[in-house]
Amino acid sequence: MFLRLSGPAPDSADMTEIETYLTALDATEAPTARTRPDPMPGGQLQDFAVPGHAAEGRMQITYTDGPVTLSDGTLVTLRRPEYAVVNAGYGPLSNDLQISPRIAPPMIGLGQLEAIPAADILAGADPEDADGDGISGRAQVVWSAEFQRPMLGRFGWKAGNPTVREQSASFAGDIGISNPLFTNAAGDCTARQDACTNAPHGDGDARGFEIDAEGLDLVTFYSRNLAVPARRDADTPEVLRGKQVFHATGCAACHRPKFVTDRLPDQPEQSFQLIWPHSDLLLHDMGEGLADNRPELRTTGREWRTAPLWGIGLTKQVGGVENYLHDGRARTLLEAILWHGGEAANARQSVIDLAAQDRDALIRYLESL
Repeated sequence: MFLRLSGPAPDSADMTEIETYLTALDATEAPTARTRPDPMPGGQLQDFAVPGHAAEGRMQITYTDGPVTLSDGTLVTLRRPEYAVVNAGYGPLSNDLQISPRIAPPMIGLGQLEAIPAADILAGADPEDADGDGISGRAQVVWSAEFQRPMLGRFGWKAGNPTVREQSASFAGDIGISNPLFTNAAGDCTARQDACTNAPHGDGDARGFEIDAEGLDLVTFYSRNLAVPARRDADTPEVLRGKQVFHATGCAACHRPKFVTDRLPDQPEQSFQLIWPHSDLLLHDMGEGLADNRPELRTTGREWRTAPLWGIGLTKQVGGVENYLHDGRARTLLEAILWHGGEAANARQSVIDLAAQDRDALIRYLESL
């Protein structure tokens, strides 16, 4: 886990190009919620450092338990986290510091998500809830460093990156590897961190950057082609019942089961495929319980991109532990569902009201994905 750090951006941010793109997409709401990296630690808390340098601070997490009683009397304990930065190594942090925790999302199927036509994703957006179903997914729009224009955001917890290549190149912020898209040799270090910005780095040799275009292409190819695992026990009676419950409770309104990818002559491995990500890739208000109160481009502090569910049943097998949602607070799939609020509040209540047998079937369906 790491912490995103930011503060409110100046109100004078020029949004002309993004507004133009939104108009072209027939999505006229311009993004107004902008952030800037914190002047001292930057955009991400670096809680480790190489020898001779100080870490920027330490992440502190405090959990408070809260009970939820289901309709059949089952008691589920949710743990509510609070985050802080302590032992700041570069001086006091900003008074208006915004903190948002992140765990790494699964990397499977990224190339297939990238291959979904943007028009198909946008067709599911309903920012004004025109159909009155309480679901008002919105498209994220981001500036593409790769194509130098606004694009539809798809990747990351708030859909902050438009392509697999840019999502891959973001390791410039995580571990300071400069590359053709994010060229700062000092990584996330800021101008106030002289020891970091003046330290030796790997730029300046024959590659130009610490990873050159060829190396970034290889990382992108790897990331784009990590396959989605096959489903397990998909045709058992309990899983099929769970599928019915998934749709009946309204989960599929945001966790859209399927798309067909675009025709891509140069990428046959992603071209014209029926895929089942169980996500609409749109932003949704998830309520105050999951709010990080940190806007990111078009997102408010309560909005998150719908997480794809494919492969979620293998979480414990792959990672050794179950941890769900953007900060891993949920230790079971049921806990993750019970944290849903906002646009998902009705679906959450429907799950609370389920008979135990139907609730168990729903979990088994999710485990089969």
